[in-house]
Amino acid sequence: QVQLVESGGGLVQPGESTRLSCAASRSIFSINAVGWYRQAPGKQREWVARITSGGTTTYADSVKGRFTISRDNAKNTVYLQMNSLKPEDTAVYYCHAETGFLGYWGQGTQVTVSS
Repeated sequence: QVQLVESGGGLVQPGESTRLSCAASRSIFSINAVGWYRQAPGKQREWVARITSGGTTTYADSVKGRFTISRDNAKNTVYLQMNSLKPEDTAVYYCHAETGFLGYWGQGTQVTVSS
């Protein structure tokens, strides 16, 4: 089992940056991959970015070049650096851990991009 706790986000102006953190309750080496997803009001949850245990990263086209996923193995934490934020990035952001046949979700953190 894995507990995930997201933090960061809040209210950000368009064009600015912020960083989200996802702290895991156990070593992220033992987790196949960690991903970030987001869900805007009235929309389905969508995948944003993913990092594997081997360090391979992938991104949704909508955030490629603006968002960067990374991890700190010593802190068992995965980050999502979000730059050049747009109002359409407003959503609740969730991290998700893939462990074999099971997946685990965090509780989510709100990011609002507005002037």
